Amino acid sequence: MNDSSWGAPPGAGPPGRPGYWSPPGQGSHSPLRAETAPVSAGYVREDGEASQTRRMPIVPDAPGGDQDDRDGRAAGRPPGDGPRPDGGPSGPPADPDVSPASAGPASHGRSQSRKRAGRDLRAAIGVGVGLGVVILASLFVYKPVFVGVIVVAVVVGLWELTSRLAERKQIRVPLVPLAVGGAAMVVAGYVRGAEGAWVAVALTALAVLAWRMTEEPGNYLRDVTAGVFAAFYVPFLATFVAMMLAAADGPQRVLTFLLLTVVSDTGAYAVGWRFGRRKLAPRISPGKTREGLLGAMVFAMVAGALCTHFLIDGGAWWQGLVLGLAAATSATLGDLGESMIKRDLGIKDMGTLLPGHGGIMDRLDSLLPTAPVVWLLLTVFVGAG
Repeated sequence: MNDSSWGAPPGAGPPGRPGYWSPPGQGSHSPLRAETAPVSAGYVREDGEASQTRRMPIVPDAPGGDQDDRDGRAAGRPPGDGPRPDGGPSGPPADPDVSPASAGPASHGRSQSRKRAGRDLRAAIGVGVGLGVVILASLFVYKPVFVGVIVVAVVVGLWELTSRLAERKQIRVPLVPLAVGGAAMVVAGYVRGAEGAWVAVALTALAVLAWRMTEEPGNYLRDVTAGVFAAFYVPFLATFVAMMLAAADGPQRVLTFLLLTVVSDTGAYAVGWRFGRRKLAPRISPGKTREGLLGAMVFAMVAGALCTHFLIDGGAWWQGLVLGLAAATSATLGDLGESMIKRDLGIKDMGTLLPGHGGIMDRLDSLLPTAPVVWLLLTVFVGAG
């Protein structure tokens, strides 16, 4: 889901070396503030143009704490307490809603409670609740409506990914055949199963190759390679959710899949925030800890045992343990995978569509790779349904 589930306590890091998210006054030095100065609705890139995404700070060689805005938001830590771009003294970033004359301890506290790490916490909670209501209502009222929800998420995710590739790497991925083919993959997976999904994947890849031929041949191989990658990364993985939904107990299977991913993220946050000390992958995502990974596995295994016992027809508790362990592992790999993509692109978020969350792809990072794992294990344990 996001790095917020993995953050170590404020200032965690090697002795004598405060973390990047140390509280004000502890002398931490973050490169993030200078990189993310707000300009109207976007942010400034190196070329001076406004961008909807934010640049990713360079990761230090020695792990010094979390550098993901979402980590700071969830953990309640101040963002980027470090030198100001204008050479002024270090300190927490100013709240644009508070005038300098009225700024004080009380107003600063209100500002920190309203915005964490540059994000609106209330908006983040509201958006999360709203998405949950839409998902559950469509899932249990009429299954084809939930297929439509998957299609919308896939198309928007593809738009975010291709936009960032064009913006940061000048990679021109044809969006139209990807969007049409992605929607076809999801529908084919729901109606025809794995065979239909594979046919849709092949036709989508062919359409990407043909569509790109209408432009100049320069960088053709690079662009179509990125297009085929996007087809597999977003719509193909999402197709497994539609395939789970097609079973007789499809809503229960999809709910199990969602719960395992969310509980894994929650367990990683709870354990990593309280006990996290040893970094899991500091060069990829400095906020993740090995203790957080262990918490994700334990929480997901317990949730898996409960879900297979109460939600899955013919499921056994021990199958839930295996399911939870596999889901926590795939969710972690998915989170790290998208972190690698964003670091390569030099951005913090894939988009700004969801206030307080980033973009759709920032919500799908753990869900997408977990979908085929859960689908496969449920098929092995209790059948295709």
